[in-house]
Amino acid sequence: MPPFLVFAAAAAGAVYGAKAIKREWRRINRELEAADRNGVDADKALRPTLRRDPATGEWRPGGQ
Repeated sequence: MPPFLVFAAAAAGAVYGAKAIKREWRRINRELEAADRNGVDADKALRPTLRRDPATGEWRPGGQ
């Protein structure tokens, strides 16, 4: 096979592969963003925040 055809086939495969990776990357990011929007607010409400205890200087959950 002439080297030009091999090079052309490799270039076409690289372009196709790059497009496939880009398409998959965007699909995964859409799923992650949707999950982030749906679950973060509810999850934050269940977890207490940390507050520094003024007497000891240690970090403790919530108002404890």
